[in-house]
Amino acid sequence: MLRSKANWKFAKQNGTTQQWLDDGTELSPVIQELLLQRGIQTMEEAHSFLNPSIENLIDPLQLSAIDIATERVHQAIKANEKILVFGDYDADGVSSTTVLIQALQELGADCDFYIPNRFTEGYGPNELAFRAAYENGYTLIITVDTGIASVHEAAVAKELGIDLIITDHHEPQEELPDAVAIIHPKCSPNYPFKELAGVGVAFKFAQSLLGYFPEQFLDLVAIGTIADLVPLESENRILAYYGLRQISVTKRAGLVALKKLCNMEGNTTEEDVGFLIGPRLNAVGRLQDADLAVQLLMTADKDEAEELAKIVESLNQERQKIVATIVKEVEETVQIDTNKGVIVVAKEGWNEGVLGIVASSLVRKYDRPAIVLRINEENGTAKGSARSIPAFDLFQNCMNVKELFTHFGGHSQAAGMTLQVENVSKLEQALDAIIQEQLTPDEFKQEIYISKSLEIEDINEALIEEMKHLAPFGMANPKPKFHIKHQPTEIRQLGNMKKHLKLMFKNQASSVEGIAFGMGDLAAHISPSAKLSVVGELGINEWNGIRKPQIIIEDMRIDDWQLFDHRGKKQIDFSIYMNQFEKHLLLYTHQEHDKAPTGITQLSYEQAIKVSEQVEVLYLTDLPSDLDDLKTIIHKVKPLCIHVCFYVEHSVYLSHFPSREDFKWLYSLIWKREKLDLGQEQQKILQAKGWSRDSLLFMLNVFSELEFVKIKDGIIHLNKSPQKKDLQEAIVYQNRVKQGKVEKALYYATYDELVNWFNECMGQTDYLKEEVTHGL
Repeated sequence: MLRSKANWKFAKQNGTTQQWLDDGTELSPVIQELLLQRGIQTMEEAHSFLNPSIENLIDPLQLSAIDIATERVHQAIKANEKILVFGDYDADGVSSTTVLIQALQELGADCDFYIPNRFTEGYGPNELAFRAAYENGYTLIITVDTGIASVHEAAVAKELGIDLIITDHHEPQEELPDAVAIIHPKCSPNYPFKELAGVGVAFKFAQSLLGYFPEQFLDLVAIGTIADLVPLESENRILAYYGLRQISVTKRAGLVALKKLCNMEGNTTEEDVGFLIGPRLNAVGRLQDADLAVQLLMTADKDEAEELAKIVESLNQERQKIVATIVKEVEETVQIDTNKGVIVVAKEGWNEGVLGIVASSLVRKYDRPAIVLRINEENGTAKGSARSIPAFDLFQNCMNVKELFTHFGGHSQAAGMTLQVENVSKLEQALDAIIQEQLTPDEFKQEIYISKSLEIEDINEALIEEMKHLAPFGMANPKPKFHIKHQPTEIRQLGNMKKHLKLMFKNQASSVEGIAFGMGDLAAHISPSAKLSVVGELGINEWNGIRKPQIIIEDMRIDDWQLFDHRGKKQIDFSIYMNQFEKHLLLYTHQEHDKAPTGITQLSYEQAIKVSEQVEVLYLTDLPSDLDDLKTIIHKVKPLCIHVCFYVEHSVYLSHFPSREDFKWLYSLIWKREKLDLGQEQQKILQAKGWSRDSLLFMLNVFSELEFVKIKDGIIHLNKSPQKKDLQEAIVYQNRVKQGKVEKALYYATYDELVNWFNECMGQTDYLKEEVTHGL
């Protein structure tokens, strides 16, 4: 057995593929199922999904108060009022800011933008910024990607005589700000799609302001929409689809420069935005004022764009180093108790802007919620971010202890918080108690959602190409992950440090290559006969013009017990097998194994017969003296993995077993002599009969045990009146027979024979003693 890192969740199908057949579709059965899983059940819906159209976008005027906001902006432009766009410091915020600023500039507005500093001002509008805007003559403030919770700040603006328009997409609170207009899908009963990103709302407002569809902003809309992880369905899918196309051919100087630094060529994908462009734009606001990111997106000057892009790239590299440093510092200097259900770490001096990324890293590594806080010694507070595992609702459970926080906000999987330093340990204790009560050990795992199980022959280049029509992938439209169960024909570690794993799955007609990054250590945990289940994304591996289907493996498991064959090896490193399971048992015959690592229980076969609980990993370092003993042990402990580590220096099975005639000849010699000096006669006997010394001593020991002879000081004395006994009555005879049978069954058997033998042990309940077949 090999346990998966994550819990696997197989998708449930909505409907049946029969309706597709009724509609005469040419879509492959796999694509049909993937569409059904997305709630698409007719050819019309499928066509709309697979062929996104601008015409299917919703009229911006269906957003409540957008007409009022549009009229107020036009009035301000006519009156030459100063307009301030108030944005946010993440990728959605800076793209939203750029969209609205450029739309206002096109209309001839006297406008500028303001993005608060993460470290000195925090998230969202604040009173000081609004008062500063008033001092600078601004009479209209428009928020983008923020503001829906700014009740106090709205009151300040009204007090100052500043009109406030709020455009946002975050969750509305019970009390809404008093503003001239609030443009928000969730505050618009007549607007059918509620999940626009901040930039999507800003784009709708820009469209209303300009009076036409501003496709020149679609590249920015795609960036904010994808980077902010909103559901890529309905309008978001359409906007992202066309926005990615625009990024591919963009002439926006800042994006051209950024793409060049990221080595982005060809068609831009959602992964390019999510893993290359988005993180770089986010890095600016994580380390300094985010104005630089807006300037990069707005500039039309190629030279300026290249300089700004270099700074952004440098900030991103610095961000990566800071994250790596903090993660390393957490793991090396801060005590992480993996017995607890939650990780809470706090220290002075950490960069607040990256603590969410650090928390995510800890969650991935330790499979439990993580809270990472920066301590401010001056005011005695700890401020930071939290990330969670799927089974634990971080927001709801933190709300149950909300008295510990001075500020808190977030959702089920992520949160930001501030609390007094003395409450940090209380928070850890409270959340640990809650999570230990709520979750079983298995529920701490991450979750992987699997679209479908496939056979090797199902996977081909045509299917992989057809799946591209489902893109762009993201929230609510995840990239399909598939399950394969097959015995790999090749298992090979890759890389200088052997960190990665290459697998090959073949049947008579097809083959699929599997690549598992960072899983090289699992090579030792896959036995030759194992049917390996893997989960991952399908792709094409292209090398020297040859294209082959492959699966990028995200997780793997083996459901059946496994046998690992180390027979004949003198040195075995048991430590590499310790990290997958907890209950390890090593069986020996005569003495404990002195090189076995801590954590392995060692018992003799005689002691192990009394064990009744399951053992996960069983190491057999010595051959048992009796096959029946091992059968009993295997049946009782039912191990998930068995490591056979036998080493035979002098084989009984391969050596000559004395025949009836051999025993008779030797006994006859002793009878004639009555007394035999072994020291003088041994060599002559061995040469005359061609026996080994071991065989000779064995026969003499049998005679001695049966009292046919008496051995003293190397002299064999005949017992002239022995009782009549069968040779098989001698324990030494029986043991040699058993040893030969043990060696044959366990040491000289083929791998497959050994697997079958253990399988029989696992399922058998009663064992009959095997008959002794050697003897007179």
